[in-house]
Amino acid sequence: MQVGSQTQKKDLIVSKFGGTSMGDAKCMLRSARVASKQNSFLVVVSAVSGITNKLIEVAKLAQFEAWSKTELALAQIKQIHKTIATDLKINPELEVQLDQLLDELESIAKGIHLLKDCSLKALDTLQGLGERMSSVLFMKAMQSALLESSPDTSQNEPKQVKWLDARQVLRTDDQFGKAKPQTQKIRELASKWLPSKSHGSHIFVTQGFIGSTEEGASTTLGRGGSDYSAAIFAEAVGADILEIWTDVAGIATTDPRLCADARMIPEISFQEASELATFGAKVLHPSTLLPAIRKNIPVLVASSFNPEQKGTWIRAFVSDQPLVRAMAIRKQQVLVTLSTPEMLQAPGFLYKIFKVFNDYGVSIDAITTSEISVSMTLDNSALLNKKLVHELSQFAEVQIEENLCLVSVIGNNINHTPGLAQKIFTAVSDINVRMICLGASKHNFCFLVEEAQGALAIQKLHKVFVQ
Repeated sequence: MQVGSQTQKKDLIVSKFGGTSMGDAKCMLRSARVASKQNSFLVVVSAVSGITNKLIEVAKLAQFEAWSKTELALAQIKQIHKTIATDLKINPELEVQLDQLLDELESIAKGIHLLKDCSLKALDTLQGLGERMSSVLFMKAMQSALLESSPDTSQNEPKQVKWLDARQVLRTDDQFGKAKPQTQKIRELASKWLPSKSHGSHIFVTQGFIGSTEEGASTTLGRGGSDYSAAIFAEAVGADILEIWTDVAGIATTDPRLCADARMIPEISFQEASELATFGAKVLHPSTLLPAIRKNIPVLVASSFNPEQKGTWIRAFVSDQPLVRAMAIRKQQVLVTLSTPEMLQAPGFLYKIFKVFNDYGVSIDAITTSEISVSMTLDNSALLNKKLVHELSQFAEVQIEENLCLVSVIGNNINHTPGLAQKIFTAVSDINVRMICLGASKHNFCFLVEEAQGALAIQKLHKVFVQ
């Protein structure tokens, strides 16, 4: 059964292909054939696999090391893209476009090296070149795939592949490093650059992850933001379906690397998938579903390597609503506990705490309170900001516990099911649970354990609730 057999040719489809689906010429051609078969209107691509990390390395080398080391890193990036270009047999026009982007990369790196400074603004421009280069290469792959699918164009006008700079449409604020999309402005720009009347005659190829400010400065949506970009585009063009093509055949009941018995989920609700993404599932970026939810756009998650498999559909409503659908693990967590007698019956104390986290742009994952204490889980990267910890210590004693992970049980009606907690903690009775968070969502029950015991907790829970 074709993955897209639930779609009709009239459907306006936005398809996104991740880094592994863009790994080399073979991967790009395979992905392009999928996009052609699905009759995609807009194809959003990530950087070639591993390139974003290499670009970040270039920034660090240029800022702190000798230029010769930066040159070596630049040469590696150039060689990867040139090899793909040769394998795809790109035409001279695309080759010139690729060379211009490689020259831009070197120029930015030289600027960073001369200044010995890499601002977030410069880093956004540098990182965004990964998607800009891969999309140029994918243009050729897409052209080849269309020619394969319709070799005889004598009877019909061939479908045109058009390259689109995402920055012309995806307008953001100037919060470099993790910019916020300006939804209304994006919708207006999409109507100009992605006219719906082109559906059926054009396939647009654009980039994930990147956007631009009103003044034209390049921005990024944060690491892993290509999924989010695709969803934003889907919302803006009024897509009927959003497809996320990756290297796995859908969303699993848990991470298969942690539990060999994990199995694929045929369909899942927006709420369940959102909880999974937020609490550690790697298949989707946590923000991906927000635009899809706003416009009720069904999302397909499937493998570009095995497109014949059905994948996972994410919809507003699903027929099967089990108590426990899946479980996720969010690693590299720290537990921050603030204690002070002044908290006792003191109005506004939690406001003071949350204001500090808001001022420093730090997100809290889970929280519990007592009469004189508040405990919350954060990504351990938050502790890199010493000013944050210092400010919190001005009005409370701060205790920090590291090397923890958040285990989440995702499903339906979880906070109104008698006996569920007993069943969960019986399953993990030999594992110390440091904190529990239940009640805020009917779709999630999460608790904190030592990171070394996280995989074991997942395996025990999966055996009880899924197998």
